[in-house]
Formats: sequence, structure tokens, C-alpha cells
Amino acid sequence: MQYQGIVYILLSSLTYAVVNFCVKFLHHIPTHEIVFFRSVISFTICVFWIRKLGIPFFGKNIKWLLIRGATGMTALFLFFLTIKEMPLASATTIQYISPIFTVLLATQLLREKVRPIQWLLFFVAFIGVLMIKGFDERVSYFYLGIGVVSAFISGIAYNAIMKCRETDHPITVVLYFPMIATPIMGTACITVEWVMPIGYEWLLLLLLGIFTQIAQIYMTKALHADHSSRIMPFKYFGVIYALVIGFFFFNEELPWLSFLGIAIVISAVILNSFLKNPNKQLPPTQGVV
Repeated sequence: MQYQGIVYILLSSLTYAVVNFCVKFLHHIPTHEIVFFRSVISFTICVFWIRKLGIPFFGKNIKWLLIRGATGMTALFLFFLTIKEMPLASATTIQYISPIFTVLLATQLLREKVRPIQWLLFFVAFIGVLMIKGFDERVSYFYLGIGVVSAFISGIAYNAIMKCRETDHPITVVLYFPMIATPIMGTACITVEWVMPIGYEWLLLLLLGIFTQIAQIYMTKALHADHSSRIMPFKYFGVIYALVIGFFFFNEELPWLSFLGIAIVISAVILNSFLKNPNKQLPPTQGVV
């Protein structure tokens, strides 16, 4: 399927939007505790799935799997902090500069080639994202910085995923996130702070874990299916999801400038997808879940 990677990245962004909604709703639960619950659920699903498939538990490309797990955990923790401390649309907008970092890093780590016109479209999409965000006094420079750092580290994580596309099954790649995050965040729950969830909060934590698992699998499959320069700009659709969720559930108003920004982002990513990728054909990956 020619656009399989794009379909996967759009599904991943949609399911991540559900996760972000849950995090925003659970504002009083410490961030490390949310990441811990999410990791426990994800780890349980991964272990069951790997045993069912009968594939090697620890995978083959250990170095990049560990990098993927550590950077993924760090980026997610920082991103969840921004979700809780600023409007959802603003936090998501800042995080979604990660595709730019991903492609920049891929030119060095993976020797991917990007046409000048693609850089122009990335820039146009980024301008659209800034227009969506607009001028928001509720966003402090401190959390703006945290968001940018999170996006950069996400770029490293996505490149690590692509490093493993020839060697490891997508579910193995996903496994390393919770395998690293569970003991670290669990220790933080014991030593730093613990807030006992009540009532519906348990359901939201369960949904958060399940939808994160789905989102990670689709993300991994997307990065295994195509080059980052072709698919990563479609992550910008997550900004649109965040705007809708913020408007209907958290009373975040949408200025007209945001709608213009949405149109710019969509136009840029669609034009980018129709450009012929200058890279050679991707090598076959391990079995896809």
C-alpha cells in the first residue's frame, strides 16, 4: 500500500489525542504516577503479545532499543508536564515541532536525503503551527522550553525506532519504553509523591495505557513503513485533534488565526506527501503486527 505509513501516522496521532485528553483530565495526579500506570499497562500488553508471537523478548538491536526506551520515556514525561501546565492546544502545538527535529536528525543518523522544496514545506507547516498557537500569555517561557526539549528528544526516539526497522519487530520496539519507564517511575511514586486515584480516574488511567499502546504500535509501524521525511509531517494533524478536544472539553477558544494555521498545515503536509522521495526503497522489515 503506497500510503500505508501515512495512514499509520494519522491513526497514531488520533489515539495519542485520546491519551492527551486523559492526562489533561487527570491534572491532580503527579506526572510520574501517570507515566507509571501507563507503562505498567503497556508492559503487560507487550509481554503477552510477544509470547503469543513467539519472537525474541529482548530483540536484537539492543543499543538502539535502549536509546528508544530512554528517550521515549523522557520525552513523554516532559510532554505530560506541559499538558498539565498549559492549554492542551498550546502544549500539543509545541510538541509537534518534533517532526522537524526527526528529519534533521535523520539526515545525520540515517543519511536520509531531503529535497529543498521539502524543507520549504516543513517551514511553511511550522509557520502554520505557530499561527495555530497564536499569542498565549498562559504559556510561560519555562514550560515552552520544556516543550521544545521534549520535541527534540522525541526526534531522537523516532530515529531510534527507524534504526530498528530492519532488525526488530514493532512490538519489541514498543516494549523497551515501559520496560525502562516502569522501574524508574515506580521508584518516583514511592520516593517523591503518590496520589491514590478514585472512581472514574482508574478508568481514565486504563484507557490512557491502552490507547498509548495502540498509538505506539501505529507509530512504530509508520516509521517502519516509510521514510521520516514523508510521514512525520502528518503528525501535525495531532494539533487539529488537540484544538477540537480543547474547545469542546476544556473551553479553549479558537481564534480565526488558528483556523488559517490549520489550513496552512494541512496544505503543506499534503503537498509534501505527493513529492517523490529521493531515498532508495526501504528494506523489508520484520513481521508487522
